[in-house]
Amino acid sequence: MKGEINFDIEIEGLDEFISALKNTEKGGFAEQLGLWLEAIGIDFLDIVQDEIVRTETVDTRNLLNSFSRGDSENLWSISSGGMVLDIGTNLNYASFANDGHFTVDPNSGKDRRWVPGRWLGDRFEYDPSERETGMLLKITWIDGTGYWDNALAILDKTFEKSLDRLLQKWLDSNF
Repeated sequence: MKGEINFDIEIEGLDEFISALKNTEKGGFAEQLGLWLEAIGIDFLDIVQDEIVRTETVDTRNLLNSFSRGDSENLWSISSGGMVLDIGTNLNYASFANDGHFTVDPNSGKDRRWVPGRWLGDRFEYDPSERETGMLLKITWIDGTGYWDNALAILDKTFEKSLDRLLQKWLDSNF
């Protein structure tokens, strides 16, 4: 997984269905499907952002913003015919925030680490040249918030009904 979070949609048999409909297509189903797919992607990004906020995932706005289409860290690709939607973020800590993580690398064999710097109110400022002050980090497990998993579960509840409505609307207007 290496820090990336991706979401891919593949619907088995969709290519064959679209090919079968091409002879009777007069209402631009492929175009409507592409618009619908883009709308689902935008809705999903909104759901992910809502879950980041709802679960109070620690964030400096980078994570939240990376789930905005057009953000430099956002992952977005869409293909209409074969219905591929690839959404995610390139932030390396996104999966840690979702899944959980250790505060110090447990593979190093150390149970604590000294970080040089100074406290400015309730904020810590890292300073590698500081010799007198800093903070001691002890190995601790930080639970993930499951924001991504929650968003997928929410989308899963609405996705099939949304696709059914699109197909029914197209069929009703063309047959």
